[in-house]
Amino acid sequence: SAVDACKTSNGGCSAKAECRRTTPGNRACVCNAGYTGDGIVCIEINPCLENHGGCDKNAECTQTGPNQAVCNCLKGYSGDGKRCTYISLCSQNNGGCSEFAICNDTELTERTCTCKPSYIGDGFKCRGNILQELLRNSNTSRFYNHLEAASIRDITGPGPFTLFVPRSDILNSDPQVRDWTAKGMMAQVLRYHMVGCASLLYNDLTKITNITSLQGDPIHISYSQNSLVLNNKAEIILSDAVGTNGVIHVINQVLVP
Repeated sequence: SAVDACKTSNGGCSAKAECRRTTPGNRACVCNAGYTGDGIVCIEINPCLENHGGCDKNAECTQTGPNQAVCNCLKGYSGDGKRCTYISLCSQNNGGCSEFAICNDTELTERTCTCKPSYIGDGFKCRGNILQELLRNSNTSRFYNHLEAASIRDITGPGPFTLFVPRSDILNSDPQVRDWTAKGMMAQVLRYHMVGCASLLYNDLTKITNITSLQGDPIHISYSQNSLVLNNKAEIILSDAVGTNGVIHVINQVLVP
């Protein structure tokens, strides 16, 4: 009877091949699906080697088995791997930059934040002029409202200015404020909290004893026990909020000219 050429050792074919009987005593070796070769030697097909496995050029092709692969988008891209689109960092939440900044995508996973013209800062925090800054902070917004009510526009100019701003709750609770407003004196009181022609930081204030307010009267400054006190009663409790045209310090009492 005819010899079965495939009976022993898979007919000498590769373990990854099928031995097929042909004419009596002969056989053919055919590599299994996912393999390539002459049947005696069969090698796994790596689909990533041809046409990047059908993956997007911004994806990684990883072989997972014979003629099998997965596509994963590279960092900075999103999609199914066959198609990957660039993720703009700036497209979401302005890239984490300040609302007053311009976000620029520079390269994959990188971006820069630059404050818009007429704002200063590092791009993550951008500040406008001190009038804008008064309004943006709840500690100083009441002072802003009083300035508006009194039509005081001095601090919209280039400055520089130094402001000593009584905290909002103190302005709200001081009984003299209503009295001054009724008597038309509020503008003078507000101007007494402003200094022109100088942007004086906390450190600068520790070295001087008197400064002249926009109202015309001097403000006395004393420094003791690590605190700055104005007119021997109002203490600076928050300092050095720097804007484009000056600096704001928050105080815990209203200054009286």
